[in-house]
Amino acid sequence: MWHGFSTRARTGWKPVPHPIRLVGSAVRTFLSFASFRPKRLDEGLHATPDRVATLNAKPPISPLSVSVFFPCYNEEANVERTTLAALKALRRLSSDFEIIIVNDGSKDRTGEIADRLSSEHAEVRAVHNRPNLGYGGALQRGFREAKKPWVFYTDGDGQFDFEEIDRLLPLLERFDIVSAYRLNRQDSFIRKLNAACWTILVDVLLGLRLRDIDCAFKIYPRKLFDEIEMKSMGALIDAEVLGRAARLGYTIGQVGVHHYSRTAGSQTGANWRVILRAFKELFKLCREIRRTKRAP
Repeated sequence: MWHGFSTRARTGWKPVPHPIRLVGSAVRTFLSFASFRPKRLDEGLHATPDRVATLNAKPPISPLSVSVFFPCYNEEANVERTTLAALKALRRLSSDFEIIIVNDGSKDRTGEIADRLSSEHAEVRAVHNRPNLGYGGALQRGFREAKKPWVFYTDGDGQFDFEEIDRLLPLLERFDIVSAYRLNRQDSFIRKLNAACWTILVDVLLGLRLRDIDCAFKIYPRKLFDEIEMKSMGALIDAEVLGRAARLGYTIGQVGVHHYSRTAGSQTGANWRVILRAFKELFKLCREIRRTKRAP
């Protein structure tokens, strides 16, 4: 039973609690969630020691063979800086990698810069969505384009440090997937509040226990994307992929990474149309995600 909503009893309808009590309950829930800190930075979920990596054979971690991609929409001021940072970090970590820039129908020079970077660096590829498909469509394109056994993705706005991929890799010894959460998130209070409430809602509906479901700093085994059918074209995509993976028995580890202020360009995630689309997709796909089975 959902707390705060009326349910039918034999004697009739139970009264709905006063709105102030509902607001107070929501605030207490948020504060509890926001103040939670794990004892360690490497939390795991959907796993017990004897089940880790038993249901899903993983590709080797050493030497690391990885596809890295980031979606970009009107990121002409960030795409080159983000790509060069990725190249620097990956050349230190691996001799077998690729970087995929997913230009999602940008209206500025993002696509032009991505093509130039691709011509200048053998490890870089540029792919273009025409027209813009939205965040989910961009991530789907990146997952499908990846050719290496591991797939790492982040956003193209430069708010994460690629050098912190090191934090994720040790957890792959114990978990199938690593999903980071943001330490000291550099966003407004209202955006952090929205994100916390969204994460709690998604965790409840999809049976997950994630701290920061939309944190764009994750690594997956490539074969997962041959086993699931992704349908979200919007901001639900992270929750959909993790929810489907968990239903197939994939284990998920969590670790904190630093988050930095955006230095150029503008955010689109806080747009109300984006938020409403995410809620629409969540309630449309929730039952289907919970019933996920391996694709034939």
